[in-house]
Amino acid sequence: MIFYFSGTGNSRYVAESLSRLLRQKVVRMTAATYSDAASINVADPLTVWVFPIHSWGLPDFVVRFIKRVGSGCGLPFGGRHYMVCTCGDDVGLAHRQWRRLMSDKGWNTVAAYSVRMPNTYVLLPGFDVDSHDVASGKLDAARGRIEEVARAISAGSVGDDVAEGGFPWIKSRVIYPYFMRHMISPKPFMALADRCIGCGKCVSACPLDNVRLDASRRPVWGDDCTLCLGCYHVCPEQAVQYGGRTKCKGRYYCVRRSDF
Repeated sequence: MIFYFSGTGNSRYVAESLSRLLRQKVVRMTAATYSDAASINVADPLTVWVFPIHSWGLPDFVVRFIKRVGSGCGLPFGGRHYMVCTCGDDVGLAHRQWRRLMSDKGWNTVAAYSVRMPNTYVLLPGFDVDSHDVASGKLDAARGRIEEVARAISAGSVGDDVAEGGFPWIKSRVIYPYFMRHMISPKPFMALADRCIGCGKCVSACPLDNVRLDASRRPVWGDDCTLCLGCYHVCPEQAVQYGGRTKCKGRYYCVRRSDF
């Protein structure tokens, strides 16, 4: 079984590709599946966790999902567990965080892998989406990387093969906790009235069901946000903004489907 979380489509593409290569069922981590997560009992010999890296760590919602899934079954998860994360450049020590979460549940972790995909984080100065050429190059390279990861999982290879990057301890042990504590809030989200066409794509893109359309068909954000930025990137009119932080920033949404 493959559990995946995706806001902008990168991790969905990887999960769907692995699903075809490994012949495994995919389950998307969403608000709906979270509500039933306690009753999910994975008896499969193979479980793969696919998700994006948020500030050199796991997305808050993925952490919550892992802690909740299977908790009401009274049975430990059997089999082997793998992590496959997507990142713009590097992952820091996110794989160690994942292993600790797995260990707390008594699950057997085998290996962790990273796949470079186009950048999606745009909320800080100096952070923006990749150029079209860079994004296309990453997507082309990702196909071979996904095949490599699938072969390693099929062979039962042990050990981590991730891009930690420079200063991983500072990124994952200092920046990540600060980011999670102080920089995840849906409050700055808004839709520019002169651009919003009420298409509802931002609603559909939100994996946490945190966006709805009001009576005038303008998006309204709730409080349960993991800052995946799916609502921002999917907007066809560039109406969704995050205060002034997204002014003149680019947008990217992975529409590529698995071709395996």
